[in-house]
Amino acid sequence: MTMRPRIDGGLPRGLLLLMSAATGLAVAGNYFAQPLLDLIGRELGVGPSAAALVVTAAQGGYALGLILLVPLGDLMERRRLAVSLYAATALFLLVSATAADGTVLLAGTALTALTSVGAQVVVPFAATLADPAERGRVVGTVMTGLMLGLLLARTASGTLSEVGGWRTVYWVNAVLMALTAVLLRAFLPRLGPDGGRLSYAGLLRSTVAMFRHEPLLRWRAGVGALGMASFSVLWTALTFLLVRPPYDWPESAVGLFGLVGVAGALTATVAGRLSDRGHVQLVTGAGTVLLLVSWAAIAAGARSLAWLLVGVIVLDLAHQAVLNGNQNVLYALRPEARNRINSAFMTSLFVGGAAGSALTSVVWVSGGWTGVCLLGATLSAGTVVLRVLERVTTGRAAGEPLKAPAPAASAD
Repeated sequence: MTMRPRIDGGLPRGLLLLMSAATGLAVAGNYFAQPLLDLIGRELGVGPSAAALVVTAAQGGYALGLILLVPLGDLMERRRLAVSLYAATALFLLVSATAADGTVLLAGTALTALTSVGAQVVVPFAATLADPAERGRVVGTVMTGLMLGLLLARTASGTLSEVGGWRTVYWVNAVLMALTAVLLRAFLPRLGPDGGRLSYAGLLRSTVAMFRHEPLLRWRAGVGALGMASFSVLWTALTFLLVRPPYDWPESAVGLFGLVGVAGALTATVAGRLSDRGHVQLVTGAGTVLLLVSWAAIAAGARSLAWLLVGVIVLDLAHQAVLNGNQNVLYALRPEARNRINSAFMTSLFVGGAAGSALTSVVWVSGGWTGVCLLGATLSAGTVVLRVLERVTTGRAAGEPLKAPAPAASAD
């Protein structure tokens, strides 16, 4: 199984799988601490509210990385940027692993999250290396790795913490990230920047200006943000439901529920293949409708595990379809600005996810599971409305991916 890019511009399976695994490992580091906050707080001598700041630090660091670092892919040689970010993430994970107090852990967490956006450099890197006719499949495969990292991080951290304590999670991830940096350096081709001679300040201004100049980015960012908000509503509220009657599950079992989401994540390549066959609009449209429909099953899941399982799988499948359709369209817009477009789009997703989580905490107190399901369904309905408005406003041809040739890349 070759790891070197093919002469015809295609992406070999071995390199694609490496890039997929790399994205999963990078994002997983931002979620390891969530099920371990009580353990961390007890060992470091901090209260629950202070321990919860670890999650806030991860969110803040990642948001800054999306805005400040991801656009650099249009300004710097991309292999060097990706390898540097992965190596830095490994180093900052060691800071967290050896933290003697809460302040050091917060600093390590924020810096780890800042550089973990290397995953968002790898995704458009893969899209650039892919043959245009296979771009949907390639992006779907890489995003499958990313979503698996997100969904399985909590399960992995719980297992590793039982083996050697909460610090073991950070030690293991640091080693894996360092190894990934070495492998990316060895097998990624050199790929020069496409953004011209922009200054760094000009690059950031250009990233923000993408919203003004690209109507499709505005529509797709809105659809993506609402979809991510709906996704976050489910996974934020799920613990609240499962630890109470009629389920009364222990926290360890709740963590294993993330494995259910894997079924939905693994469908990302199917959505990608459909996009490659010219059905990118169908993928996005069907995804938004399924996102809305899934909440009926999730609502029935208040007292039925079977319906809850169906709803979670359908929602994850729909979320993947919407995400893949959006990325397939946006990555074809302006190849020379692919990293800036990705930065703008993913920042929108992050804002949507954070808003969904925050709203869930408020709605749960007053409305319980019924209120949460209404919130999720409302956000999902918003994706359907925006999708219809986009089609009416921009026209059918505007959303079709372009068949641009893949740039040549050096294997050195």
